[in-house]
Amino acid sequence: MSASSHGHGHGHSLDPTATEPDPHIAPTPSGRAVRIGIGGPVGSGKTALVAALARTLGPTLRLGVVTNDIYTTEDADFLRRAGVLTPDRIEAVQTGCCPHTAIRDDITANLDAVELLEERFGDLDLVLVESGGDNLTAVFSRGLIDRQIFVVDVAGGDKVPRKGGPGVTTADLLVINKVDLAPYVGADLAVMTADAHRMRGELPVIAQSLVIDPAASDVAEWVLAQLAAVRVPAA
Repeated sequence: MSASSHGHGHGHSLDPTATEPDPHIAPTPSGRAVRIGIGGPVGSGKTALVAALARTLGPTLRLGVVTNDIYTTEDADFLRRAGVLTPDRIEAVQTGCCPHTAIRDDITANLDAVELLEERFGDLDLVLVESGGDNLTAVFSRGLIDRQIFVVDVAGGDKVPRKGGPGVTTADLLVINKVDLAPYVGADLAVMTADAHRMRGELPVIAQSLVIDPAASDVAEWVLAQLAAVRVPAA
């Protein structure tokens, strides 16, 4: 089991027929894969989380992945070598600029990569879009993704959640990663999770260790709930 401090359902309604729609989220158009963006600072564990979700969800979902790096295809290459999906289900975007530009300001390259996957495989259930490592202001355009996960880790210090920033305060899910390392880096996990909940209000927080739970079970459960909430059946 992963160590977690979270509230499934504490944030967005999981009922797509709810009378008060979530103001942060646009409904997914009929026939399109649900897109979930994964962002966070360099080294926080974004690629490892994508790999864990691909292993956990790949056997039951039609899944594709888009990775972003500035000048290389390193993250995509890592995922292909790890064998989490067949190589043709993983597309790499070389942003050539600050990572947040390609996920927020000019999303064309990422949209092209998503559309290429959809053309190649037909109907997909889910596309994970991993940002390049960036700072606490890095959020995705809602024209690119339907939900966003922001990943921080204990090695960054327990002060990170209280620093705020749009990544921490507005992402649909905040993941505090590598909690098994907290005793070794002097991070107070209780303070970190309490600050995260204080900064985010009712938006959910999951604290996890992929060493303890390689399947990222809590995050995978959250992802499945989002698919159930936002998918619109084909006409």
